[in-house]
Amino acid sequence: MTLTAPGSLQADSSAGGPVPPSPARGLVCRNCGATFGLIAEHACAQCFGPLEVDYDPERMRAVTREQIEAGPQNIWRYAALLPVGQDPADRVSLDPGMTPLVRADRLAAELGITGGLWVKDDSANPTHSFKDRVVSLAATAARGLGYRKIAAASTGNLANSVAAHAARVGIPSFVFIPADLEPGKVVQSAVYGQTLVAVDGSYDDVNRLTSELAETDEFEDTAFVNQNVRPYYAEGSKTMGYEIAEQLGWRIPAQVVIPMASGSLLTKVDKAWRELAAAGMVEDTEWRVFGAQSAGCDPIATAFDNGWDVVRPVKPTGIAKSLNIGNPADGPYALDAIRRTGGAVGRVGDEAIVQGIRDLARTTGVFAETAGGVTVAVLRQLVEDGRLDPTKETVVLNTGEGLKTLDPLEPVVGPTHRVEPSLRSVREAGLIG
Repeated sequence: MTLTAPGSLQADSSAGGPVPPSPARGLVCRNCGATFGLIAEHACAQCFGPLEVDYDPERMRAVTREQIEAGPQNIWRYAALLPVGQDPADRVSLDPGMTPLVRADRLAAELGITGGLWVKDDSANPTHSFKDRVVSLAATAARGLGYRKIAAASTGNLANSVAAHAARVGIPSFVFIPADLEPGKVVQSAVYGQTLVAVDGSYDDVNRLTSELAETDEFEDTAFVNQNVRPYYAEGSKTMGYEIAEQLGWRIPAQVVIPMASGSLLTKVDKAWRELAAAGMVEDTEWRVFGAQSAGCDPIATAFDNGWDVVRPVKPTGIAKSLNIGNPADGPYALDAIRRTGGAVGRVGDEAIVQGIRDLARTTGVFAETAGGVTVAVLRQLVEDGRLDPTKETVVLNTGEGLKTLDPLEPVVGPTHRVEPSLRSVREAGLIG
């Protein structure tokens, strides 16, 4: 299959003017540099390294700010910088993106950050996580490659998004999740009426199972969005980086703190900024990339601390289940980006994660899931130990909605007072004089 194959899924159409043809010219191995066509494959046939989309730099440089700003208020405003979706009629999409960039002055003051602090809040996406970005790209690529169904292994947010995309266009989807996933994410996946399979095992067990299923005859017409069409899927994360730069007035912040599961989001935000700088759309300044992990699943942090180039798998634990990937596929590339930019990696435990959620909500009105709590708690840690410069502008990423992960908060938050329905009771509670 290649992207010249006829599509077989019905796609939504969305607003936006005509854009140039895709700047993608093929896939390239991130290890050995071997090149391939725009095919349905995620591993190099020569060295088994991961494949990513390779772009024509001349076409990328031809894209202008004005062209982007004239586009729709979603990820497709960047279609001229993406591998698929140039024609609105070809898109399979919930039209995510252009989520708020929230000024976090009160949180900055508490942490002693004087250079400015922003929260990129991707809980505002249609299924309330950044995964809508990657699934819209993957599902659109799957359509162009001739697939009739979509599937995924997921820690929760991806499951929600795949099921919703399939429901929107009326195609079958198959989502495989760890059986101990948070109830909110299970319900949000199940409500779309698609096939939802709970697997007795970790995410890494689920991922191995779906890798095997992808090779069976029964699933030959199915695109596993984070496996056989992963190169296109991963490019969706770039749109978060594009948006941050555009929302800051076409400039790149000096520092960014990003939660890490597979490590892909971190690598793609960094890639987006490198692409914008190379295309002349932003000033080619220096920025530092910081990674955030839960202490219950910290293979990338451990590799960083020990100076390793290889990420050694771990068995995940802890409340930040959306980050519980013990064998992160993009871990080595996340390390490369962090080290190249002079960043660092932090890790925090469950108690700090819950406090991070509460700190963000209390100071910004943004209610983050546990991954966001990880990011805010790591931000605090990085400031306190001097690894992040408080005098420079910083952006932190909230990748999902707090309503999906209520369980860790239920023991520590609730009503501040309980009264009878009378003024006397309210007065006795100290609420009035």
